[in-house]
Amino acid sequence: VQLQASGGGLVQSGGSLRLSCAASGSIFSINAMGWYRQAPGKQRELVAIITSGSSTNYADSVKGRFTISRDNAKNTVYLQMNSLKPEDTAVYLCMSDVRGYHYWGQGTLVTVSS
Repeated sequence: VQLQASGGGLVQSGGSLRLSCAASGSIFSINAMGWYRQAPGKQRELVAIITSGSSTNYADSVKGRFTISRDNAKNTVYLQMNSLKPEDTAVYLCMSDVRGYHYWGQGTLVTVSS
C-alpha cells in the first residue's frame, strides 16, 4: 500500500484546512485509514481514524472541529480541519491498517499561527 498525503500549509488561528490521502496498491486489504500527528518534541498521536465500514474515532482534542471521511471510488481519505488552533501545529501523517500492520505516507506540515 502506498499513501500520498497533501493539503497542509499555513493558516491563521480559527481557519480551516483539508488534508487528503490517496491510497494505491493493495487497497482491497485496507481495514482502516487515519491521520496521526507529531508536533516538535512530542510523541505521535492519533487524530482520527475511519474503518472500512465508515466507523470513525477522534482524539478528544479535535472532536467537534475535525471530520474524517473517505471516498471509496477515489481510494482517498480526507481530514477536514476547522477552528484550527496553534496547538494543532504538527506534521500530519496518513496511515492505513492492513491486518494490523500500519503503512505510512509522507507527512504534511500544518502550521497554525496565533
